This record gives sequence, C-alpha cells and structure tokens, in this order.
Amino acid sequence: MSPGEHARRRAAAGVAYAGAAYLAWGTFPLYFRSLHGVPAPEILSHRILWSVVFVVSLVTALRRWRVVLPPLRSAATVRRLAVSAVFISLNWLVYIWAVNAGRVLEASLGYFVNPLVTVALGVVFLREPITRRQLAAVVLAAAGVAVLVIRAHVFPWVALALAFTFGIYGLVRKRVAVDAMAGLLVEVLILSPLALAYVAWLHRAGAGHFGAAPRHTALLALSGAVTAVPLIWFALGVQRLRLSTVGLLQYINPTVQLALAVLLFGEPFTAGHALAFGCIWVSLAIYTWEALGPVRAAPAATAAQPARAPR
Repeated sequence: MSPGEHARRRAAAGVAYAGAAYLAWGTFPLYFRSLHGVPAPEILSHRILWSVVFVVSLVTALRRWRVVLPPLRSAATVRRLAVSAVFISLNWLVYIWAVNAGRVLEASLGYFVNPLVTVALGVVFLREPITRRQLAAVVLAAAGVAVLVIRAHVFPWVALALAFTFGIYGLVRKRVAVDAMAGLLVEVLILSPLALAYVAWLHRAGAGHFGAAPRHTALLALSGAVTAVPLIWFALGVQRLRLSTVGLLQYINPTVQLALAVLLFGEPFTAGHALAFGCIWVSLAIYTWEALGPVRAAPAATAAQPARAPR
C-alpha cells in the first residue's frame, strides 16, 4: 500500500470514528427521553457508577492497565482530574435535566456556542492570540444570545451552562497529559462515592428506579457504555484527523439535537430563535473559515515552491 493510500484510509477511518461519536452525542436526547420520569440526579449517579464498571472492564479486557496507571501516579494530575470531574458532572446533570424538561433546543444552542466559548476561555486563561475574525465571531455569538433574551424573552441559562461547563472542562483537560479512557476512569472514580451514596439512599427510601421496572433498569445499566463508547470513538478519530476536520465534524452533534427538538419533540422554534441561531451560525461560519486558514494556505505554499530536479 502506498503512503498516500494509507493516509487516505487513515483519514477515512478517522472521519468514521469522529463522525460516529458526534452522531451518538447528537442522538443522546432519544436515550435520556426514554428515561423520562427518572430524576436527573439519579440518572447522573447511575451514569457515573456504570461508567466505572464499563471502563474498568474495558481496560482489563484490552490489557491497558500498564498504559492507564503510570500517568495517574502524579498527585497534580489527579487534582486536575478532580476539577474536570466536577465540571463534566455539572454538564451531564444540566443536559439530562434539559432533555427531560423539554429544552433540547436550548441544549443544542449550548453546543453550537461551545466552540466560541472555548476560544474566549483560551484567550482569557491561556493568553492564546485571537484574530479579528475570531473576535468578531465571539461578539456575534454573544449578540445572538442577547437577541434570544430580548426577542424570545428567555434567558438561555441551559445553553450557557452547557457551553461554559464543557468549555472549562476542556480547558482543564488540556493541561492533563492522559488519554481519554484513563481520564474518564479517574473522573468517574472520583465522583463514584457520592453517586453510590445517593443511589443507596434512594434504595433505602424506596424511591430508586433501578430494579423497579425492567425497562428503566436496563437503560440505567447501559448508561456506562452510552457514556464511554462515544468518547473512545472520539479519541480514535482525533488520532487520525487534523483538528480542523474535527472542528467541522463537531457541528453534527448540535445539528442533530436541533432537528430532534423541532421535528420530533415539537419544541417551538420562534422568530427570536431563528434570529439568534442565525447570528450564531454566521459566527460559526466566520470561526470555521478562520480555523481552516492554515489548511487553505498549505496547498498554496506547496504550489509556490520551486520544483527540484530529480536526483
């Protein structure tokens, strides 16, 4: 196989993995809607506990403990993962609540805004440079949120909570040199004592849903796989793709959520929503065009190089 063919196959596999991850995340409302009637904190607790079971089983089956354990012997690494665990659990909790409260549209807005929040956090906390176009994109997205408040008379706290908790989670994880599986395992292990205590309290009070009905029991037990598998797909995709390609694929998630909210769940999409989403989509187009700048420049730079005589 030629190097070019190998690169093409590797990129195709990366698109398949990353695309599957974002598509799975986009269809999460279908899964959490099927748990309607189970309180969000209970779903979150089971998601944490079953993620521990699933990831430990997977690491054992793949014989990856030698890879997973060494980076986790650092106290600084564990402390940072404890912080990231707090923010990802808040993100999960708000998202689960939003889906079962009929606010999938607002949740999708949060994940459309998230890339721009990430840019802003990078500028503020990491002193990353920002171009004029990126600044314009961030300001335009903020204008879209303001339009939603003014025209739709709704403060999109769900969208902002999702965007900022996931943005801060990414900011913390950026400083931790562990792979996705090891990081997720430590995060859910840190959260598991509180989750286990809450589930045990529900069981003693006779208010728990696990074991009460076969359907809810099966769906709660699947929450570990539902959580971990897309993250593993995502990690496999990122290893094979340019970040610019990953950046384009990430819009699959909120687009699918938006379609489900409007077309399947019947959530209202008002003129205020249209104007706000329009501002945000334009801002994302600006952001994406700017992010693709180095990719567009590469072929031009290659073409500009003088041809060398064969040796």
